[in-house]
Amino acid sequence: MPHYANQTEGLRFRIVLAPGVALGPGKADLLEAIRDTRSLTAAATRFDMSYKRGWNLVQEMNAAFASPLVETEKGGSGGGGGAQLTDLGVYVLERYRAMEADARAAIEAGIDDLRQHLAASPHQD
Repeated sequence: MPHYANQTEGLRFRIVLAPGVALGPGKADLLEAIRDTRSLTAAATRFDMSYKRGWNLVQEMNAAFASPLVETEKGGSGGGGGAQLTDLGVYVLERYRAMEADARAAIEAGIDDLRQHLAASPHQD
């Protein structure tokens, strides 16, 4: 089976809020997973991401906004710390998802039109 760089069809919504400050599907998915699991380790694991990569993304987001999006709590000697979205983190996630849905709705007809003009290939059904 051939490998394709673009596995996801449709819109991949990424916004650049300021130079060096971007919010896209990966960070939004990580925020959502932290909200759902209340654990940075569990959230990162959902995406086959190392804890360090998840931690770096959280630090990047926390530093970019006026106040942190994620609060973490250190665990004891056996681990067991937690992570949760702050009120701003919930707001940013919800606002991003709303903007993503608006953008998807706005371009849906255009995507459908362009797909009609694709050449047939073995990987398309």
